[in-house]
Amino acid sequence: MQNKPLHVAIFGAKGYPYVYGGYDTMVKELCERLVKKNVRVTVYCHRSLFKERPPQVNGIDLVYMPAIESKSFTQLTHSFFCMIHACFSSADVIFVVNSGNGPFGLISRMMRKPTAINVDGLEWLRPKWKGIGGKYFYWASKMATKFYDQLINDSDEMQRVYQELFQAPSKVIAYGSNPGLQADPALIQKWQLEKEGYYLIVGRLIPDNNADLIIEGFTKSASKRKLVVVGDVPYKDEFAERLKNIPDDRLLFTGYVKDQQELAALYRNCYAYFHGHEYGGTNPAMLKALGYDCAILALDTPFNQEMLQQGKHGWYFQKDTEDIVAVVEKAESSPEAMLQLRQTSRQGLTQKYDWDHVTEQYLEVFRQLAGR
Repeated sequence: MQNKPLHVAIFGAKGYPYVYGGYDTMVKELCERLVKKNVRVTVYCHRSLFKERPPQVNGIDLVYMPAIESKSFTQLTHSFFCMIHACFSSADVIFVVNSGNGPFGLISRMMRKPTAINVDGLEWLRPKWKGIGGKYFYWASKMATKFYDQLINDSDEMQRVYQELFQAPSKVIAYGSNPGLQADPALIQKWQLEKEGYYLIVGRLIPDNNADLIIEGFTKSASKRKLVVVGDVPYKDEFAERLKNIPDDRLLFTGYVKDQQELAALYRNCYAYFHGHEYGGTNPAMLKALGYDCAILALDTPFNQEMLQQGKHGWYFQKDTEDIVAVVEKAESSPEAMLQLRQTSRQGLTQKYDWDHVTEQYLEVFRQLAGR
């Protein structure tokens, strides 16, 4: 029994190998590397998202849990069932993502299962969680600091926020990046695009990603380039529909682009990448932009300042339409500066954003927790 491998159970994302959002990507990259290091990994999947349900993929054990399907309660009910199941499993450590799952740490504490939680960004400030939703996320994040054995933030700025708001110490482990995926430039012809003939936005069409602000500023500019918007929301939504119906021939909405080669080609061949995300820590779309040699135009937030090393790897704009008009016009008139940003952006991916380094840090946390 001495050689029994460490067993880690993971839930809070959509499952494996489902990859679209940041947490889904992290689970995929982390689990595949942990398995190679002789760690037994169990990932809990949203049953309704998987038509086929193999018990194991790429050496990762999969458990398909149900949920009460609704816009507000799907994730919470799924996580509740997962936590109960994981507490009665042979897992040595339970790793949870998403601060909304904070209260469920009470269950693992009562069952004496060691736990870690990655709490992500400032969920309670996001416009989509107005009112009771925002209050819940604030409370849930606070509960995460009390019930889980190890709190993990993905940026120095988020660590500061949790220390200031909740007096809770945490460990910083960033998201990783896979720089340098080459992509056939011909793939962008699917959308009748030309190399450097467009600006790019990648992200869900929700208010806190500020696509509305960027689109409004861009349409007021004199740019002859297109603005390509990659992403959507998986439900009928007034905000997203309003954006898609803005009458301007320069706007192109691709919806979700799940083919990673096509997505890489869109990043790699854009004139500049717009990043309007407001409330996160380390953002996966920004990491992709750095890794795919993009010139980056980012909303001026402490998180984006940290990721772009205080302007070394991108330009900033304020949350103001006229400021976006100004940054577009500056970019249009500065092709040499845009080229310089593209040529140096990958240098922004320091060791902290390397998936192998990220995995080693998580493994250290899991071993410490299992050894308690």
